[in-house]
Amino acid sequence: MKPLLMRCALASTVLLAAVAVPSTVHAAPPDTRVDIDVRAGLATVGDVALGVNHAIWDAELGKPAVSDLLRDAGVQMVRYPGGSYADIYHWRDHTAPGGYVAPGTDFDTFMAGAERTGAEPMIIANYGTGTAQEAADWVRYANVTKGYGAKYWTIGNENYGNGHYGSAWEADEHADKSPKEYAATVVAYARAMKAVDPTIKIGAVLTMPGNWPDGIVGAGDEGSWNQEVLTRAGAVIDFADVHWYPGGSTPAETLTKTTHIGEATQLLRQQIDQYAGGPAGRIGISMTETNVDVGRNTQPGALFLADAYSGLLAQGVFTVHWWNVHNGIGDVSTVEGQTDYDDFGLLSSGNCTADGSVCQPPLNTPFAPYHALSLMGDFARTGDQFVGAGTDDALVSAHAVRRGDGDVAVLLINKDPANARTVKLNYQGFTPASGTPAVATFANGDDAVSTGTDGTAGAQTLAPYSIKLVTLHPARSTAGAPAAPAKPTATTTDRTATITWPAAAAGVKYEVYRQNGGTSELLGETTGTSLTVRNLEPGRRYTVNVVARDNAGRQSPPSPPLTFTTGTPADAACTVKFRDTNDWGNGFVGSIDITNNRASAVTGWTLTYTWPTAWQSVSSGWSATWEQTGRTVRVTNDGSLAAGATTSVGFVGSYSGPNAFPQVFTLNGTTCTTV
Repeated sequence: MKPLLMRCALASTVLLAAVAVPSTVHAAPPDTRVDIDVRAGLATVGDVALGVNHAIWDAELGKPAVSDLLRDAGVQMVRYPGGSYADIYHWRDHTAPGGYVAPGTDFDTFMAGAERTGAEPMIIANYGTGTAQEAADWVRYANVTKGYGAKYWTIGNENYGNGHYGSAWEADEHADKSPKEYAATVVAYARAMKAVDPTIKIGAVLTMPGNWPDGIVGAGDEGSWNQEVLTRAGAVIDFADVHWYPGGSTPAETLTKTTHIGEATQLLRQQIDQYAGGPAGRIGISMTETNVDVGRNTQPGALFLADAYSGLLAQGVFTVHWWNVHNGIGDVSTVEGQTDYDDFGLLSSGNCTADGSVCQPPLNTPFAPYHALSLMGDFARTGDQFVGAGTDDALVSAHAVRRGDGDVAVLLINKDPANARTVKLNYQGFTPASGTPAVATFANGDDAVSTGTDGTAGAQTLAPYSIKLVTLHPARSTAGAPAAPAKPTATTTDRTATITWPAAAAGVKYEVYRQNGGTSELLGETTGTSLTVRNLEPGRRYTVNVVARDNAGRQSPPSPPLTFTTGTPADAACTVKFRDTNDWGNGFVGSIDITNNRASAVTGWTLTYTWPTAWQSVSSGWSATWEQTGRTVRVTNDGSLAAGATTSVGFVGSYSGPNAFPQVFTLNGTTCTTV
């Protein structure tokens, strides 16, 4: 992300008259149902989960007041030297040719601030204008000379923005701007840096699925940026580093974008597993920049931060970073009654517009997203396990964690700027203690998080545009309960999955649950360590957990989640191959090859498939008649398809989020083999 400083450093009115006008009565929104299922285990929170960005053009970097504010918010990781500046920054002489470097922002000052905050550093080695030797010398200075023990190092920042795909904002002096060159250089950097300190973790820059230039194949390339980098450099990296600026022209549109997180992270993992090689899960995912386009330092930014951090961490992203600590005033507007300074920063820079007509609050005054981050520090603590949560209201998000002592914390987010919500909470696998729970709340216009007790375990009221953290104790002590089983594995066919796990303890029964938001489905139970589940749907993604229960009825925490996808029939009467032949970032040309495996011709055929998401559609098609209803696409042709013959049809598709391909196709009602 290029910092702002680098770029430029329905209300209605009722008129009263003599004649009485009937008033309009607006019905209150119905109660919102929230389901929490502690048997549906998601990712466990690590020790660097909550992160932010520092930048060398920020004179407040490393100041005690700033470090203390970040510590108080629970920040566990800080990134340096700041976005696109990383690719022009030279650490030895603390210079960034072409950019501004503020006094007192050198590496040692940054490290002192990180130590005061209690945060791990995430350091960006200069790919654009640097060398592998320079990066290796930085590792030597940091970890050998100074003994800082800096563990996480990424190679460059948004290097796909070097002009290879058309847009050029990232400095890159390499003659070859391709992902092939980036990957080769990552290998050289990783080898040089790990020769100095083999314990460090190396990250490579990838694109977030659904964000430009995901899916685009550049001139002369064999695949997309992610495919090329992972194929060529996957063996030497430890994590994939991505950024996510979801866009949206209004706060309401922006706040819907968090629904993309599950599909995007799943697609990114599939890319890593497919192209990088080695054991699944070897390469982690870091999200080191995110922010919004509207309401950056008012309540939309706060709501998005809480929702996005929670969603990403629940999906196993090991660290999430806001862009950034300070940034500066931009185009001033009013968002839901609050002054928005168009400032990417968590804290006020205390500056004014060029004409002096509007000034920010005093330096280091926390903006709304800071308070949301502070709530995240209280919510998602190291060692907590995210568990399943779901709502029946598109304007209310819910996230939940189970703590090691058996407590459950629920984060509720009301995205409706005008209306409160009465939330009814329902629990599976957990019985809350009676009494009024502890809560922490941050609402639109507040200048701090308020704490106290409120509502009940079963009912809470959410103010408009608010975040509420509810902490619940279990009605029964969890002492003596079995330990969580280890992560299971699965072998699958198109209709079955055999799920296996290591034994957790003697004398326990195991229950296998399929996740479904906040309400899991019991697939089966056994005293053994394997369960075969039948009657599954072909080409369907499933996430399951294993729970152990002892003879006293005490339930273990859930195992880590296992996600698998069933296949399609191996000997079906038809075979389908789906291809993306040309992608431009929000649309693509698709091709579908259909083979008739029958011994006789098929005269008149209909191919049917369903898009995985609601943000995908067919714009136009050829070689058949195309029709889409909801997410279901029907492709019909009156012609004949001979035995053993293949026909191809094509279409133009559009998407506004992660572009996951359909996995199941039926021809005249028969499920085909997908290749």
